[in-house]
Amino acid sequence: MSTYRDLPDRGSARATVLRTVGTRERRSHLTAPRVPTVGIDIGGTKVMAGVVNADGVILEKVRTETPDKSKSPKVVEDTICELVLDLSDRHDVHAVGIGAAGWVDADRSKVLFAPHLAWRNEPLRDALSARLAVPVLVDNDANTAAWAEWRFGAGRGEDHLVMITLGTGIGGAILEGGQVKRGKYGVAGEFGHMQVVPGGHRCPCGNRGCWEQYSSGNALVREARELAVADSPVAQGLIDRVGGNVADITGPLITELAREGDAMCVELFQDIGQWLGVGIANLAAALDPSCFVIGGGVSAADDLLIGPARDAFRRHLTGRGYRPEARITKAQLGPEAGMVGAADLARLVARRFRRTNRRRVERHERYERYAQVLRNSTTTRPAREP
Repeated sequence: MSTYRDLPDRGSARATVLRTVGTRERRSHLTAPRVPTVGIDIGGTKVMAGVVNADGVILEKVRTETPDKSKSPKVVEDTICELVLDLSDRHDVHAVGIGAAGWVDADRSKVLFAPHLAWRNEPLRDALSARLAVPVLVDNDANTAAWAEWRFGAGRGEDHLVMITLGTGIGGAILEGGQVKRGKYGVAGEFGHMQVVPGGHRCPCGNRGCWEQYSSGNALVREARELAVADSPVAQGLIDRVGGNVADITGPLITELAREGDAMCVELFQDIGQWLGVGIANLAAALDPSCFVIGGGVSAADDLLIGPARDAFRRHLTGRGYRPEARITKAQLGPEAGMVGAADLARLVARRFRRTNRRRVERHERYERYAQVLRNSTTTRPAREP
């Protein structure tokens, strides 16, 4: 079902963007047409699509459930096409950007692997371009979310930004000088699979001790359920809330109880936050950004999570006390960041598409003018004497 959102007028948004966008991006991005594009965010449970204007304002959005990963790639393509065509009935769509939860190649044409979908080396860009008859851009969902936060959200004005997305696992993205750093093969930013505890918890990736096993939605729920199964006295409030059904313990419920002051749930967030701070300190040692933006569903816990993360970051930062500290802040655009960023990035290909079409139209118009001149000269030429 479609929904309409009225967002506050951004007024001088273009002037703000002009000040914050890097020189290279000014040449390539802000020269793009200020036309609406569609952004699509494909996650493990939902596919969300929205029409977004050049100021990052969502004009309309629609959503549906993500097809089961046992379904064929064409089923997912059908779902995307249905959403885009639905929006196209009411909006003039010039390009489509897709943020996919998976590995996207450096050319942003193929999804190399998606854990929640049946995509394996899937040529998604070309398949959808052929079906939708508009340009399509494909990128990792953390990259598109980071782009949105840098353009319109918590990362505005930052030259070196790292985004960390905390959901069921951990994703991430790197922006430097107004450019997303995707790496040689397109899969940079998979911070969740840095090893922080040798021989630690097994991760679905096949390794042990990955960062996301200690600081993510899955880690939060796992710890809470273990305490509930053990019938720990500290978990009694949580056990009572779910009526003894451990399977009903979820991240949002833990967040709700923590906000109500449940001591165990607050402690769980402190543990998750401390591990988050450790990982951020490691990333600061490697990348030295000016800002870390924390997004994803788990970030909704606000200072229950980010406060302990800042404390742990300061304790574990290499050279602490003798170097500038990066700012750690919560993302501003919420669950729609990936969709907004995908739409905004798609304006780059919309520019090229429109320019190509414009040149084709101009050539046709020049031909028509030349043909008209020839016709006029033929009709006005005086007849020869016999």
